[in-house]
Amino acid sequence: MRFYPLLLAMLFVVSPLRAEVMEVYDFDTRAEEQRYQNLIAELRCPKCQNQNIADSNAPISKDMRDEVYLMMQQGASNDEIVGALVDRFGEFVQYKPPVDKRTIFLWAFPAIAVIGGLLIVAGVVMRSRKQGQQETALSPEEKARVEQMLADKDQPSER
Repeated sequence: MRFYPLLLAMLFVVSPLRAEVMEVYDFDTRAEEQRYQNLIAELRCPKCQNQNIADSNAPISKDMRDEVYLMMQQGASNDEIVGALVDRFGEFVQYKPPVDKRTIFLWAFPAIAVIGGLLIVAGVVMRSRKQGQQETALSPEEKARVEQMLADKDQPSER
């Protein structure tokens, strides 16, 4: 009973430490809010491993979300917003990098790898079939020996 006041005091001291600040952005229309959500979902956090800025709690992600919101309020287009963040943080912030001469390998490599793998598998299969056919062909001596064995089998044994 005498510990209740101490427990209550600790509860009031510790609880605010676990409180989390929630970001609230005001938008004029639902379409603007959806546009904002789409933008922050397609931008990657430069600090986090494979996490977009919408889901990241890193301070840099909060700064990026604030910048996206501010640029939207100033009337910037999606391309301008993404371009500004790419200029500041590099191509890494885009989950879907554009196809250009610097990123063509990223886009082409999966197709090249699949086609190369299929060609290798086809070559191995064709080579094994060819070797299988060569190994099953009998030489004339082997054919004569097999015929002799079959002929011996057909004759009754004298035991």
